[in-house]
Amino acid sequence: MLHAFDLHLHTHYSADACGSPDAMVEAAKRRGLSGIALTDHNTCAAVEHLTRAGLIREDGLAVDGFLIIPGVEVSTADGHLLCLGTTLPLMKGRPAIEVAAVVRERGGIVIAPHPYDSFRAGIHEETLDLLDLAAVETFNAAVTLRRFNAKAAAYAARRGLAATAASDAHHASAAGICTTAYDLSELSVASVLEAIPQGGERTERYLPFSESMKKNLGNWFRLFNPSPGRKS
Repeated sequence: MLHAFDLHLHTHYSADACGSPDAMVEAAKRRGLSGIALTDHNTCAAVEHLTRAGLIREDGLAVDGFLIIPGVEVSTADGHLLCLGTTLPLMKGRPAIEVAAVVRERGGIVIAPHPYDSFRAGIHEETLDLLDLAAVETFNAAVTLRRFNAKAAAYAARRGLAATAASDAHHASAAGICTTAYDLSELSVASVLEAIPQGGERTERYLPFSESMKKNLGNWFRLFNPSPGRKS
């Protein structure tokens, strides 16, 4: 059965985002998604929040037909790295190759998000070449310039890596705008992690102008984050 996921989004536990983890879940459900990956900047607080709420199971199975994949977007010394399928201690500022090794040891996978977006800490090719990547985010709905997505797609093709598309939502209203779908026999974290390197069906949509403005204002002025959970 085909299941669509948003593999890159942020809750108010990211300093530049707005919206509770619960709001992100509800927004994704309204769009008909089967699940999301929680990828806040350098913190797994949203994972802890939803685990306490009973929406994340220890065995990695879905709750009421919706799957939440634990993860984090680490600001490595080399740029941003999406780490899925596990939680991590604070690894901000560590080399990307070291972060990737820890993720693998914990049974997770790593994806290069917006790798050519020089305005948003994309990892340079010379470092990407050294990483054991499960996939490359070839379509980021919030990318600064659209040509950066084209460069990411070309890189993934050169290395024979799977491609993903994701919203990089920083507000609940943008969650699920962009997705990657996989044919899964079981709706579980393990099944998704196994499917990602094989590639999926991407739904590629850029953020509408209104969502882009909300994101940019949130990044520059922090006007849209009422949460005390500002961790970076």
